[in-house]
Amino acid sequence: MKLCMALITLALASVPATAAEPVRLIFDTDIGNDVDDVLALGMIHSLQSRGACELLAVTVTKDHELAGPFVDAVNTFYGRPKIPVGVVRNGATREEGKFLGMVRDGNTYPHALKKSSDAPDAVALLRKVLAAQPDGSVVIVQVGFATNLARLLDTPADDMSPLTGKELVAKKVKLVSAMFGAYRSDGGLNTHREYNVIEDLPAAKKFVTEWPTPIVFSGFEVGQAITFPAVSIEKDFGYAKNHPLPEAYRRYSPPPHERPCWDLTSVLYAVYPDRGYFGISAAGKVTVEEKGITRFAPIADGKHRYLTVSKEQIIRCREAFSLLASQPPTHGSK
Repeated sequence: MKLCMALITLALASVPATAAEPVRLIFDTDIGNDVDDVLALGMIHSLQSRGACELLAVTVTKDHELAGPFVDAVNTFYGRPKIPVGVVRNGATREEGKFLGMVRDGNTYPHALKKSSDAPDAVALLRKVLAAQPDGSVVIVQVGFATNLARLLDTPADDMSPLTGKELVAKKVKLVSAMFGAYRSDGGLNTHREYNVIEDLPAAKKFVTEWPTPIVFSGFEVGQAITFPAVSIEKDFGYAKNHPLPEAYRRYSPPPHERPCWDLTSVLYAVYPDRGYFGISAAGKVTVEEKGITRFAPIADGKHRYLTVSKEQIIRCREAFSLLASQPPTHGSK
């Protein structure tokens, strides 16, 4: 009896007194250009099923009529068709890409949104969603171009909020976790011109210069070092006859191949910043130069940091990415 009571006491002591509140998440993506956005969105749904986050909205920076429907199809596949989707107007990268066409018929992957132009404007949706959230509570995962966030800063007061865009961001946003730029852990200059930066360079410059809340950048080098296990694509998604994640992966590039996990890193940090998946730089300031090179300067009170990753952390991240991306949907969950 004493042993049983001791075991019960030990078990109770190991349970947290209160569960952590799910991270309130907005996913801003250029989905359709690369397949890591698709894997990242699937990860977010799995994390929500685990109670770790709540996906408030998805906003799209790729200006194609199937980008919004693709997001809606993935959300519907995971049992969350009511998550609002907003799409950029007059944005970058207007080509269809390699996998958006898989939602064209609307039968294999059902979705209510038929074309991106039927979706709300992404910036208007950002204002609406932010205005409805508690102060300092929202984390934005930004893994596409800075178009939507830069435009948000310039919005005036409206029916959604009496605050300007910059005031609304300062009041509601806790953090942006952004796949953006390229950095070196030794403090030197990484001269890689990262895709998300150069495709809308004016927006990228405005974002790093004017955004009023903390930003943690996951650079090109971090995602490049962490590749998605090819065996996971082949073995871990067989529970569904039609699954949007492995199909998009195969359409993007025929397997076997291990695609870099750029966007997945920003999701994982946003939801689990204290789990030791990454290292992080000292505080500083990121600037974007004329040709799109990002430069980091240490500043004691700076609002910017960037992620680093060790060999041991790469192993942990690969395992986390494959487990979360391949987790079966929990249909009917919130």
